Amino acid sequence: MASTAPVHPVDEVPPVRQLAAFGLQHVLAMYAGAVAVPLIVGGAMKLPPADLAYLITADLLVCGIATLIQCIGFWRFGVRLPIMQGCTFAAVSPMVMIGTTGGGLPAIYGSVIVAGLAIVLLAPVFGKLLRFFPPLVTGTVILIIGISLLPVAGNWAAGGAGAEDFGEPKNLALAAFVLAVVLGVQRFAPVFLSRIAVLIGIAVGLAVAVPFGFTDFGGVSDADWVGISTPFHFGAPTFEVSAIVSMLVVALVCMTETTGDFIAVGEMTGRKVEPRSLADGLRADGLSTVLGGVFNTFPYTAYAQNVGLVGMTRVRSRWVVAAAGGILVLLGLLPKLGAVVAAIPAPVLGGAGLVMFGTVAASGLRTLAEVDFRGNHNLTVVAVSVAMGVLPVGVPTVYDRFPDWFQTIMHSGISAGCLTAIVLNLLFNHLPAKAGSDLTEAGGLPVGGAGKHVGKPREEAV
Repeated sequence: MASTAPVHPVDEVPPVRQLAAFGLQHVLAMYAGAVAVPLIVGGAMKLPPADLAYLITADLLVCGIATLIQCIGFWRFGVRLPIMQGCTFAAVSPMVMIGTTGGGLPAIYGSVIVAGLAIVLLAPVFGKLLRFFPPLVTGTVILIIGISLLPVAGNWAAGGAGAEDFGEPKNLALAAFVLAVVLGVQRFAPVFLSRIAVLIGIAVGLAVAVPFGFTDFGGVSDADWVGISTPFHFGAPTFEVSAIVSMLVVALVCMTETTGDFIAVGEMTGRKVEPRSLADGLRADGLSTVLGGVFNTFPYTAYAQNVGLVGMTRVRSRWVVAAAGGILVLLGLLPKLGAVVAAIPAPVLGGAGLVMFGTVAASGLRTLAEVDFRGNHNLTVVAVSVAMGVLPVGVPTVYDRFPDWFQTIMHSGISAGCLTAIVLNLLFNHLPAKAGSDLTEAGGLPVGGAGKHVGKPREEAV
């Protein structure tokens, strides 16, 4: 009898019941971040409520399409890993500036379309840079991603940024209760239930939140049953040079962040990201961004919060995240369903987010544990990179007096830390060592020789 080749966990298709549960869990993990971008941009432009609702449904629809492209893939588009797509926060400031200085939504969408085309063209070039992401760099970047996301979970746990009751003990108590439920389910429940611990925690948290008045379902009755996003709903796009330049900077930042997310998921799923698959994933990002400009939404990138969910649940199937993409498409076509999900209180999401985002940081530490730190400068690379990545997270206004293009790059702790790690790794481990630099610590390796290890595949380095 001919034996069938084993299926990689990334390509396994779970039963429909599990697909739906795991997929919904991914949707709940990213929903708040996904709708935040259109809310912020539309609010800054003082759009009427009807237009804000339209932006949100359009965003959810394209989020779903972008996720399906990334997970399932076609031809040379899609990394074919469990990657969730959503609007990037790196574009918020430039888009607000474009939209409020006379360009309006048409100028935003024109720059978004050009940025998406640029990502598609630059994807093969970026794919060739994968050799500059050894375990030293990838572990550092994954660690920074997790640390950068923790304040988001903290804001949710306190009630959501800008909430009137922000920081109230009741909010933190609800978040702590959800966190306890997630940990309890993960530790004591059967295997299947432990893998949907986040979903169970959110469901139990919502059930507790309703009688205590945390939720407001008023928006559900106001939402339409069916909503379809039509191309160029707000008018034909306009192409302004200044808007395009700022969005091209955002495109480079998105490509850097997405590369880190791809590598992180590749580490967690056991399917290493190769130059070709990286280029395919970035190309899908570009296509999704073009679709965003056409269908009245914004640039798209991989969502780091879902990276943590993959690591925490150990559910590695890309079809699970594809199912989440299908759910997002339904939410985009059925606004009333989207309004139900939107009614989940922020503290409930915060309790789940703490464990998910912490998992990302812990995954980075696990990768760094395989790097040799003896007798070389690798510790300096990690230390300075983490410092540069955490700086804008801890002091958000630190770069406010710098030019806009600089703020776009450095205000994102992920891109700032990633760029720092790449540059320092090149400086210390790839440039020729200076004379006399081969002194060793007791039992260590030659200084300047770390490039022999950080540039190799992990199993060879170890």
